[in-house]
Amino acid sequence: MSHHIVEFKDVSFCYPDGTEALKGINFRITHGESVGVVGANGAGKSTLLQHMNGYLMPTSGTVTIGDLSLTKRTRREIRKKVGIVFQNPDDQLFMPTVFDDVAFGPLNLGMDEASVRERVCEALNRVNSLALQDKPPHHLSCGQKSAVAIASVMAMEPDILAMDEPAANLDPKSRRSLIVLLKTFRHSKIIASHDLDLILDVCERCIVIGDGVVVADGPSAEILSNRTLLEENSLELPLSLQRR
Repeated sequence: MSHHIVEFKDVSFCYPDGTEALKGINFRITHGESVGVVGANGAGKSTLLQHMNGYLMPTSGTVTIGDLSLTKRTRREIRKKVGIVFQNPDDQLFMPTVFDDVAFGPLNLGMDEASVRERVCEALNRVNSLALQDKPPHHLSCGQKSAVAIASVMAMEPDILAMDEPAANLDPKSRRSLIVLLKTFRHSKIIASHDLDLILDVCERCIVIGDGVVVADGPSAEILSNRTLLEENSLELPLSLQRR
């Protein structure tokens, strides 16, 4: 299933102020892989995720999604394949009601009203938020906003799911529900997070980013139990491993 592949080849990115956020990133994610991306603040995790559907374009190198190389011309088609959940849900929620926000993507796909309603209700149910459908997003708690932002992406039924700190604003019960939800998503998923226990629970593979480069890439169980590697990148062992 080539349409589920994500590949970065020598990808570098420099912000307008001269900050080099990515410096020759290389990796390949294949169909069905669950990959965690970890690193210190400012390591380049969010910048990397925003290249996956063209919110940012590489300064040099190539990003390939499925069989499409990311360009300004292919960006629209790639955004149908890759759903991104941003770290700040306010960056995604802009419609008058929760229902309208979750319906926005399916409507833009040209779906009929009945199909859109079915898709929205299913997505909100998956994040235990159907009761919020008539509420204005700006009246929601941070955790509720995060859940709705996830629903708005899931409603698009993307081939590839990319999430930036998805559990940051969630209470323990909602966090556990998110983990269950992520385990049901059978396509490729990439999760950037400081919640290393979530990465250990959900992702078989882990990529460590440090100062814009890939520092390590391997099985999560090995990467996230390597105390020296984690400490060198301003990270700590997952809490579940600290208790052992």
